[in-house]
Amino acid sequence: MAFGPATRASERASKMKSFCRSVLVLFAAATGLILAQASAQTLLPPFQFQPTAQDVDPGIDHGNTEDGLPYEYQKQMVFYRSQQPPGTIIIDTQERHLYLIQDPTHAMRYGIGVGRDGFTWQGLLQISRKAEWPDWHPPPEMIERQPYLPRFMAGGPGNPLGARAMYLGATVYRIHGTNAPETIGQAVSSGCFRLVNDDVIDLYNRVNVGTKVIVRQD
Repeated sequence: MAFGPATRASERASKMKSFCRSVLVLFAAATGLILAQASAQTLLPPFQFQPTAQDVDPGIDHGNTEDGLPYEYQKQMVFYRSQQPPGTIIIDTQERHLYLIQDPTHAMRYGIGVGRDGFTWQGLLQISRKAEWPDWHPPPEMIERQPYLPRFMAGGPGNPLGARAMYLGATVYRIHGTNAPETIGQAVSSGCFRLVNDDVIDLYNRVNVGTKVIVRQD
């Protein structure tokens, strides 16, 4: 059967409408995807490792003693088997404890604060330097993460390094005191190990430069 001009024109118009609808659907889908991606990029903040507790700002002093700490984080002599010689420091990051070996079955145990998730580590080092009421120079990588930090803080109450510091090898890590005793037992630091000031003074007086330090994660 032959089709007249009017019929062929109607078919062409119908095909054109169908094509336009398909183009509009594809355009709407692409636009929605672009908007969704842009929205996700706008709403999602960059990932940051989170501490288990809020740290205290530099310059604020919350005290020097272990008063108020759970018993397990208070300094005490404990039964502890080790083949390390007396005077060795063993840090158990997971337990939040530092052990100073006394003999094959005993150690002086101190409660500590450790690095937050992503900043824990393990290894074997030695104490390379000791300092009383040390000055604080936040390293560049810490300044990059926390640009509001001071570039320098003189030693004294309120200094995040506390009353004493024992530097570990040639690293940026230290065993040190704190201006925030409530953070003992928490994961808040950038990899250093903190004790309350009374405890870090006690430990400082018991160890020498060259003391072996073993850091364990599990």
